[in-house]
Amino acid sequence: MHPLYQRASFVTGAHNLSQLPPDTGTEVAFAGRSNSGKSSAINRITGQKSLARTSKTPGRTQQINYFALDEQRHIVDLPGYGYAKVSEKVKLHWQHTLEAYLQQRQALRGLVLMMDIRHPLNEFDRQMILWCQHSAMPLHILLTKADKLGRGAAGNVLQQVRQVLANDYGVERERPWATVQLFSALKGLGTEEVWTVLDAWFERAAEKERAPN
Repeated sequence: MHPLYQRASFVTGAHNLSQLPPDTGTEVAFAGRSNSGKSSAINRITGQKSLARTSKTPGRTQQINYFALDEQRHIVDLPGYGYAKVSEKVKLHWQHTLEAYLQQRQALRGLVLMMDIRHPLNEFDRQMILWCQHSAMPLHILLTKADKLGRGAAGNVLQQVRQVLANDYGVERERPWATVQLFSALKGLGTEEVWTVLDAWFERAAEKERAPN
């Protein structure tokens, strides 16, 4: 278990950006379509069974949930996007709130995007990739529920997504701003790989903070 992420503790749930903690330190956000396995992934990464609330009902996360690793480092669980069983008014509110968070939050240093390996690269996924490309925001994609496919089939999807990133979004293998991996919250597959990515993002942000102006 990773000692840093195991320390994660719930800080607050915000329905509007004004309810978020001060925009300081470093945070990494977790996003994904409703029922992509986002909450389960956060629980596996932190080694806590119920840190993020999970549900078989798509769209259970109806607020921005903010978790502290320490005073300077945080992870953020963004509302699931897509076919959540909520009103159109609520959907529009979360769409605007999500866009505002991504555009305005200065502490944001990386985005982890969850895609169900059986249904990758939907419209929302592509919108998020495009936003990261335009914003020069580091992106790491988790192909979740990888245990639902055989090893060969899962590997094929992984290669297909890598190819799309290279062909459609100009992700270079030598200097990638977006990376992708297989992940299973149920089996723990890929957890250490996620830790490595998060560690690098937090350390890079800390180095920038230490650098003289």
